[in-house]
Amino acid sequence: MSVLCIGLILFLGIHCVSIVAPAWRDAQARRHGEWTWKGIYSLVALAGLVLVVIGYGLARQSPVVLYTPPTALRHLAMLLMLPVFPLLFAAYLPGRIQRAAKHPMLLAVKLWATAHLLANGNLADVLLFGSFLAWAVADRISIKRRALPRSVPGAPPGPLNDIAAAAGGLVVYVGVLFSAHAWLTGVPLLG
Repeated sequence: MSVLCIGLILFLGIHCVSIVAPAWRDAQARRHGEWTWKGIYSLVALAGLVLVVIGYGLARQSPVVLYTPPTALRHLAMLLMLPVFPLLFAAYLPGRIQRAAKHPMLLAVKLWATAHLLANGNLADVLLFGSFLAWAVADRISIKRRALPRSVPGAPPGPLNDIAAAAGGLVVYVGVLFSAHAWLTGVPLLG
């Protein structure tokens, strides 16, 4: 469990810099250069992500059950996951979906985390998905208070972006539903 916790601290910790110390983040980017800052940020996030994956895998070997969700919640979780991938695509494809969601990446993380909290009741699940949910909520609140939002790279705005986000996201959702989730996690969603 400690490897998972260290990974979460690294991964979400670096992602929280803009929440708790935006001025410090901007000063570091000016001092070292934006690309150097992004490189350091990426390395810390990658190290954290690797530890999260390893730690979660280790924690699943000896699970501590906190609650056992009823089957109906697992079905609800699959339904909540339906918009997640289109929202992820929409974060980089400016259009109506992005404007309506305002921050589609954060909304996707909140839905993903909530769905997994509904479907899983082990301590490692609650730590992992609860941490991501708390981070996404805190980041969304902090965005409202930041002076100028940073630009996010993406495609130029266009009328086909919503179609591309929806279609691409649904294709990924079907792939995850029928095979990728089982391949990545060892947990089949159907069957």
